[in-house]
Amino acid sequence: MISEQELSELSFTGAPNIITDGVPGPKAGELLAEAPEYESMTRGGGGFPLVFDVGKGVTVKDPDGNLYIDVSAGVGVSSVGRSHPRVVEIMERQSKILMHASDISNTKRGELAKKIASIAPPGLRNSCISYFTQSGSGALECAIKFARRVTGRNQILAFHGAYHGVWAASNALTTGQQYRKGYGPFMGGVIHAPYPYAYRFPLPLGDKSCEEVCGDYVDYLLNTPYTAADDVAAVVVEPVQGEGGYVPPAPEFFQKVKAACEQHGALFVADEVQAGTGRTGRMWSIEHAGVEPDMITFGKGMGGDLPMAGVIMRKDLAQQLDDMSQPQTFAANAVSSAVTMTNIDIIQEGGLVERAAQLGKEVLDRLQAESGNLPIIGEVRGRGLMIGIELVNDRETREPADGDTMMKVVMGLLSNGIIMVPCGRNGNVLRLMPSLTITRDYMNKAVDILLDVLRNA
Repeated sequence: MISEQELSELSFTGAPNIITDGVPGPKAGELLAEAPEYESMTRGGGGFPLVFDVGKGVTVKDPDGNLYIDVSAGVGVSSVGRSHPRVVEIMERQSKILMHASDISNTKRGELAKKIASIAPPGLRNSCISYFTQSGSGALECAIKFARRVTGRNQILAFHGAYHGVWAASNALTTGQQYRKGYGPFMGGVIHAPYPYAYRFPLPLGDKSCEEVCGDYVDYLLNTPYTAADDVAAVVVEPVQGEGGYVPPAPEFFQKVKAACEQHGALFVADEVQAGTGRTGRMWSIEHAGVEPDMITFGKGMGGDLPMAGVIMRKDLAQQLDDMSQPQTFAANAVSSAVTMTNIDIIQEGGLVERAAQLGKEVLDRLQAESGNLPIIGEVRGRGLMIGIELVNDRETREPADGDTMMKVVMGLLSNGIIMVPCGRNGNVLRLMPSLTITRDYMNKAVDILLDVLRNA
């Protein structure tokens, strides 16, 4: 496993270090004020009060010279940190040889497809076909299209709290109001079922777990007459729900869903865009559940500093798709493919998957222990380096922390040099999702500052 000393050399030293009187500083403030004049603020981070200027590992500098520790990893993208020396070296080398090749075969995309087959989860490993695209939304669009084509069915089952993208079909699966309101009507045939979010589950559980109730309900929908779920091509599910609040269900839920899919003849599609690439302590988060997916989607941390996303599917499914029916002109260009292979090598050779499990448990245990003394914390949950801290106004009623409180916390963190991006159905969940290359020193500093900010919130 890579040493702490080696990891420390990948980032700037001395973080965090805020040198302006406040954040954003004057240069960043000017750029933020100017941005809406030239660029649409529909982008997710348009309103976040930070401007990135220089990135190194898990650290970031803004135009004013303020130095931050980023525990958001660019929303789960920078799995090996920003501008990793090996990534920069392969980008420089490959860019002198070949970059764009449309979606005609190139040597690097062929090598990448083989490498992905070797690291795919059980059920797909060394017996799968990859399809490449450029974003998580694109990956989900293609997975939905492929599932409907190979099954000859129309409906897709997704879950409350889901985020699967913001294009057409993918947006129909996503449930966040800010992504849907005013943009409909969406693709028909989409059914949403409860996800096992035990902290805020709306239905009585009796003597069953939340996972049991939700899994049984999926089985009921798929395999009982007169539920109108009679033509389901696929069940699309996040093994750890991301934008919905960093919710990690127990394996039983996925096992029940998989069994229901098999009885109905629907495909089980695991959306690994945010939770995959080693983040949860397994290369693919669905591996924690012990089920074999028919397809998985990937993105974010696979490409890291360059766009890379796609679908991994069973070979027999891929063989049913029509050749040349899904062109992607820019996907898997030679540089992105070479970088993705390098990211995978860094993760595997450095033992970063195992380290994510270890470090994540250390942080989770500490936060859960500290939460008893902090009434603002309702629940701490997570898996590996994918940890959610749900904030509340009242611990007894579980009333979600309001927008003003969340803004105070996020700005308190930013003013102390910590980049942390909230999520959750009520926007009240802080997420710790750092690069897998974060040192224990920087991780502990970030947690120290987080706890101090929460004490004063």
